[in-house]
Amino acid sequence: MAGLTAETPHPTAVTLHQASRLLEIAFADGASYQLPCEYLRVLSPSAEVRGHGVGNEVLQVGKINVNIKAVEPVGHYALKLVFDDGHDSGLFSWQYLYELGANYESYWQKYLNELAAAGASREPL
Repeated sequence: MAGLTAETPHPTAVTLHQASRLLEIAFADGASYQLPCEYLRVLSPSAEVRGHGVGNEVLQVGKINVNIKAVEPVGHYALKLVFDDGHDSGLFSWQYLYELGANYESYWQKYLNELAAAGASREPL
């Protein structure tokens, strides 16, 4: 996780919409994103999801109904998202949240393609 630099986008507002399962985040450069809880969960920067190196990623399945229970600031550089399935180990840096928002369509499609290739589902078992 890269440290803060002058180029790191800084959030101006973070709002959790639990009813619609969205995390809304606005940045100082004017960018604003509504990121689904499921999207954030399956792309968590945690070792549980990313593995401990390239090729060790763990495909997250059955997360369509996941929600965020809590949003906790971590210093001045990240958020800890506490999901209702018990997952809470990923620290989402401002840079990573910005990247997730800016690349939502391509990252989400890649995830859907990986699910299809694995014969897996977004639906819980």
